[in-house]
Amino acid sequence: MNKNIKLAVAGAVLALSSQANAGIIIPAGDWTLDINGNVNAFANWTKADHASTSTVTGGLATTRDARGEDKTQGINTGLLPSWLGFTGKTRQNDVDVEFTISMQPNVSSTTQAGDATPNALFRQSYVSFGDKSWGSVKLGKDLGIFAGDAILNDMTLLGVGAGAANSGGSTTLGGIGTGYIYAAWKGQVAYTTPNFNGFQATVGIVNPNQGVTSVNDASSVVAGLYQDRFGLEGKASYSFSADNFSGKVWVSGITNKVTTGSSPSGTLAYKEYSATGGDIGANINAGNAGLTAYYYTGDGLGTTFALGNGYNATYGKRDSDGGYVQATYILPTKTKLGLAYGRSNLDLASGETAVDSKLVDSNERKTVGLYHPLTKQLNLVAEWNMVESRAHGGNKQESTTGSLGAILFF
Repeated sequence: MNKNIKLAVAGAVLALSSQANAGIIIPAGDWTLDINGNVNAFANWTKADHASTSTVTGGLATTRDARGEDKTQGINTGLLPSWLGFTGKTRQNDVDVEFTISMQPNVSSTTQAGDATPNALFRQSYVSFGDKSWGSVKLGKDLGIFAGDAILNDMTLLGVGAGAANSGGSTTLGGIGTGYIYAAWKGQVAYTTPNFNGFQATVGIVNPNQGVTSVNDASSVVAGLYQDRFGLEGKASYSFSADNFSGKVWVSGITNKVTTGSSPSGTLAYKEYSATGGDIGANINAGNAGLTAYYYTGDGLGTTFALGNGYNATYGKRDSDGGYVQATYILPTKTKLGLAYGRSNLDLASGETAVDSKLVDSNERKTVGLYHPLTKQLNLVAEWNMVESRAHGGNKQESTTGSLGAILFF
């Protein structure tokens, strides 16, 4: 688990000691090896309020099944997948050198044989080098730069959030698609500046996405290809602390050149355009209270997953925006109580019509969570999540999920 995720996890569960931030440390000659990760699992009970015919393309709320049953149960990992990471660090020739390789198995299976379905993920594989005097360079696969802080500050990182009904999935969605766009795990070459009294910036090129799809009014699929150019992402942040008060403010941005292929007139044609996005967020902690606020906007960027549904079959770009607010308080029992509200919106492109459109207009989430540190590493979690999805044509989906589980990290 990279250090950003480890710090986010530690902060979320109040395990602020060095033991919570470190894994299993092994000296190995000039190297220090860190074996780290987590195991988590949640039992989820979901109730859907609308029939499966109330389709919302891109909606995240669950509908009743074909038999009309409105209740679903499942056991799954949460937003943060179970994790096993290997990190090595050394200093050579006045340069700090680090590598990280990780894998993410899942606990859910829907097969008779109990096979791992889906397969294990491999989300990190990178090398970095640098020095505190001039910064650092990272090459390889890691969490995306744009919207990365949105997910790291989401309290459901230790829980479930949205998307709990589909047993067998790699993870749930947390606040992805209901307050922020998924940062994803991307091949990248990134430079991070030194820390200037709390200010730090990162800029990088990232692997272009391939084969993402979009949907037009008639719910036909058009293909998107991004193989020609690197994406560009960057962020800047300022962290501060004084006595019993601390916080962080950040901004980030993304731009991609998108080549889309579709056949609105029966002949396959292509068009290139730019998809861009930006965000701003803040996390403030004072004593036992914490507050997080976040907002993003995009042009052709889509919703939930970057570039998904960001344009239609006649090459029109769709605007999107959204955000979330989150308040937490540490009770005398050391249990953290959290309340959150998030929403993601997707506009129709110029010339599109809302008549009979099943394309998602908004995904909205309300969360109440309890996160209790039973030990320094083991945390019990209880969450209630309500998700509502609305289409431009009037269709609506609503579902409510209760979750109980635990997360152990090392």
